[in-house]
Amino acid sequence: MSKQGGAHILVVDDEPAILRAVRTNLAGHDFRVETAETGREALDSHAYHRPDLILLDLGLPDMDGLDVIRRVRERSATPIVVLSARETERDKVAALDLGADDYLTKPFGVDELLARIRVALRHAARPASGNAPVFRTGDLEVDLERRRVTVGGREVHLTPTEYELLKALITHPNKVLTDRMLLQWVWGGQYGAQDHYLHVYVARLRKKLDPAAQSPRYLVTEPGVGYRLLADEG
Repeated sequence: MSKQGGAHILVVDDEPAILRAVRTNLAGHDFRVETAETGREALDSHAYHRPDLILLDLGLPDMDGLDVIRRVRERSATPIVVLSARETERDKVAALDLGADDYLTKPFGVDELLARIRVALRHAARPASGNAPVFRTGDLEVDLERRRVTVGGREVHLTPTEYELLKALITHPNKVLTDRMLLQWVWGGQYGAQDHYLHVYVARLRKKLDPAAQSPRYLVTEPGVGYRLLADEG
């Protein structure tokens, strides 16, 4: 894996103006950039150049971007950040369920794009053996070996299900996880459509992690899509 400052990125979009703008901004931050305007070009470029990350528009002229995600995932774990003008929740959920790492809805700011790229590259660079035994962000600390959760030094008692939900989220920090992903990971495949289970446990987990907060500090909702655990970068 390349260092983030020199990572090799494939940008896939059929709008030349967007390709130029994204390529220029990424090059200005020391990324190496390849571009493609069709799904076929994207798949060929991915096979030949082996980029560290793909920025992918869903609305391509020759095939749906969802098909590109599916075919990349058949052969590679290359991080994929979706860039799309599609605002429907169904498209976002479908992209994430197929294996995309994150999404941005057009129009988007350069700073936000760079932040999402950093997060996706950091996830990809994480050793396959797992995460550090202790996860920390803000006042939240999770000792994965001892299954101990503290907030500001105060121990928080979680049920086994609440702990497994929190564990799923902290092992993918800053990454949006769909309802379906969380339900399958925590409850099992037979619960893939039982959203009400998830919403109840998320509400309980939020109350225990930050009971005085007026708005979620750690566990935020991506409306109609899923949830994201906010964590300090680094």
